[in-house]
Amino acid sequence: MKAIDRTKPVLVTGGTGYLASWIVRQLLDQGFEVRTTVRNLVQKDKFAHLTELAVKSKGILQFFEADLLKKGSFAEAMTGCELVIHTASPFKISGIKNAQKELIEPALEGTRNVLDSVNAMESVKRVVLTSSVAAIFGDACDIQNTKKGIFTEEYWNTTSSTEHQPYPYSKVLAEKLAWAMAEKQSRWDLLVINPGFILGPSLSKRTDSTSIEIMIQLATGKFKTGVPSGNMSFVDVRDVAKAHILAGFTPNASGRHICTSADKSFLDLANVIRADYPEFPLPKKFVPKWLFSLIAPLVGFTRKYVKLNVGFDLVMDNSYIKRDLGMEFIPFEQTIANHFKQLLADGIIQKP
Repeated sequence: MKAIDRTKPVLVTGGTGYLASWIVRQLLDQGFEVRTTVRNLVQKDKFAHLTELAVKSKGILQFFEADLLKKGSFAEAMTGCELVIHTASPFKISGIKNAQKELIEPALEGTRNVLDSVNAMESVKRVVLTSSVAAIFGDACDIQNTKKGIFTEEYWNTTSSTEHQPYPYSKVLAEKLAWAMAEKQSRWDLLVINPGFILGPSLSKRTDSTSIEIMIQLATGKFKTGVPSGNMSFVDVRDVAKAHILAGFTPNASGRHICTSADKSFLDLANVIRADYPEFPLPKKFVPKWLFSLIAPLVGFTRKYVKLNVGFDLVMDNSYIKRDLGMEFIPFEQTIANHFKQLLADGIIQKP
């Protein structure tokens, strides 16, 4: 049980990311002194949106250069911090050429690197780690092996590997390493947030997030003929940011936290957009599984992935995060509407 001094600086790793930017913004809006890491301090355009946020906020923001694969590079940013929020980790589910180099090494070695610095830094009392529901299950069909047809925090992904589902594999390896390192000491405690598929408005105009890519693909008609069936677990980026901050400052909080608000299909998502923007070439039906399997390699998915994921409905139990952190969630429809509006306003999606 660690009470964190709110006057001390808070470190958020990988601050330019889609989620991390929201964590930084919410901390700044609450008047915190925030430190965040970027890969290169010279590339000011990459973090210009954060600089602008800081100017308008009650808080203070400082940037530090750090690299997930460079030992000790987080130490300077961490000096004097009691709370470290570690979000920096690659997110890619298709188009991966070298899973070991692109996903597993940065996720695993990055976590080890940050936690080695935590171990060496006497001031740190708590670490909040961004994991994923991908550390709880590997493929949607794994739901068949649960006791009640629902995933809770007790489950771990045991079906992913470097060859199959490397992104979930990178998340499960990183989270297990974090727990192992936390258990070897008693000065700091570890809390983990396991978000579902994150959507919601972005604070920057970056388009290299998988979440934003999916919205663009839907809007540009890539799935006009139909989307694969099966419910996924979605959550608003602003809620995931809030969950990290609550985890940092709720003294009695502990453990893993499934952070999802709604189990919905891609067709549900398209229907929300269509209600406001009927002119877009959005899907109106599910594509048969056999047909999606035929075209899967063309859109970046393996046939094995289709077999084990399409047509299975995910069900996530989010009762623990509501109890432990007092979380309430933004409705799914509001998340999608706000996200699409932001993509239009920023010119990332053009009206047809």
